[in-house]
Amino acid sequence: MPKISRRLQTLQAKVEEKDYHPLEALALLKDTATAKFTEAAEAHIRLGIDPKYADQQLRTTVALPKGTGQIVRVAVIARGEKVNEASNAGADIVGSEELIDEIQKGRMDFDKLIATPDVMPQVARLGKLLGPRGLMPSPKGGTVTFDLAGAIAEFKAGKLEFRADRTGIVHVMFGKATFSPEDLLINLKALQETIDRNRPSGAKGRYWRTFYVAATMGPSIKVDISALRDLKLSQVG
Repeated sequence: MPKISRRLQTLQAKVEEKDYHPLEALALLKDTATAKFTEAAEAHIRLGIDPKYADQQLRTTVALPKGTGQIVRVAVIARGEKVNEASNAGADIVGSEELIDEIQKGRMDFDKLIATPDVMPQVARLGKLLGPRGLMPSPKGGTVTFDLAGAIAEFKAGKLEFRADRTGIVHVMFGKATFSPEDLLINLKALQETIDRNRPSGAKGRYWRTFYVAATMGPSIKVDISALRDLKLSQVG
């Protein structure tokens, strides 16, 4: 068993074994974010799905209304006029075949890669490099599109791509521990609604199993799923 630090033991003592009201859980998350760097606010959600079946997979995007608190570097692979369009729309890195070659040689100084559909046959050869890093463009992730200006703006403003892992657990960063509890709750509610909206057709029985939030270096805090799903955003603040 890995040794638990004294700092984490002290923080764990603050967390009761119960389902916390969402706003209470997020206030506690902030209280337990005591690392020497700005910690992320993370959600870890176990769903009643088995992703080895095609009709029980969850992969989608969520637009966080309050943003991620991160600067997102966007790279775009396109051709012709679309290269200038991407550059004018605020992409940090833009290119065509030469950018594909640079990535193949190890260039990875970006957080999100967007590609137009016409270059995807060439981008496909980057799959082994980009796939494990979660950077491979995909239509489901909103990163294969001709609407470059819209996609760049959305990802820079706080749009995230996420998926359930092979055990049916979703791990998503939904803000920074420096956000107010209310802003964190608005982002968390958007995440919950997105997961409900994209429930896989093959999901049977109880969809939501467990829902925890935590700061990067903090203890896990269990959230009352029913209270979060019943919450109306007009009640926040």
